[in-house]
Amino acid sequence: MWMEGLRDRTKQFALRVFRPHSSFPKSTAAQIMGKQVLRSGTSVAANFREASRARSDAEFIAKLGIAEQELDETTLWFELLVESDIVSD
Repeated sequence: MWMEGLRDRTKQFALRVFRPHSSFPKSTAAQIMGKQVLRSGTSVAANFREASRARSDAEFIAKLGIAEQELDETTLWFELLVESDIVSD
């Protein structure tokens, strides 16, 4: 049951990552960082789904670790967007 909840939450996170991208400024820096947010943010859901199909506990943990890394990377890109004043907090 918890897997289904997390599956839905990671999918919703990916959808929420899409929404602000279209309102980012058209500057090169904003577009590059925005694309990075899209890649890493949507990757969280994809990697979680991959983890849910793991054939062993070790594979599950490894793949879940990748999803966690992508989430951390997404956080970094959002921090950079805010701290560079490209988007507001």
